[in-house]
Amino acid sequence: MEEKNLETVFSRIDRLLARREQVTVAIDGSCAAGKTTLAGQIAERYDCNVFHMDDFFLRTEQRTKERYAQVGGNVDYERFREEVLLPLKAGRWICYRPFDCKTFTLSEGIMTAPGKLNIVEGSYSLHPYFGEVYDLKIFLTVDPEIRRARILQRPEFLHRRFFEEWIPMETRYFEEFGIRERCDLVF
Repeated sequence: MEEKNLETVFSRIDRLLARREQVTVAIDGSCAAGKTTLAGQIAERYDCNVFHMDDFFLRTEQRTKERYAQVGGNVDYERFREEVLLPLKAGRWICYRPFDCKTFTLSEGIMTAPGKLNIVEGSYSLHPYFGEVYDLKIFLTVDPEIRRARILQRPEFLHRRFFEEWIPMETRYFEEFGIRERCDLVF
């Protein structure tokens, strides 16, 4: 992300932190657009919690034709809401179980206290199922050729899934729910 855009993000967060006891930021957008990188840059500056939507992939028994037919249905948004968002908003300890891509099971629980600043990053972080729970909503885009090059740097066995499954599903999610238009900042 360009330095001026990063400074815009920091400035918005600083203003929110000055006015609120707790701030929750969502970073949604295209795959390979830099969502995880931006979350890491924010965490480095503010020492905050970062929750990854990739930790909420569907378990095997949830992977049904009906579920995949739902817009944004390829993540376990119900579990994310229950394990992260509700405790976070209530100011309670958060205990969530990240999805393990190697075993297709849930890992040991991770416990963390809600921070003054909490970041939720990943595609589907702005799913309408969650309601209006974020204080700042950021959407990241990327030139399709840059996205392709970045994806091709990832493990080869994932390439086909990105291009044939995941990109079309996230595009449908962005369009049907107007995700980009609902955001405060778009880069």
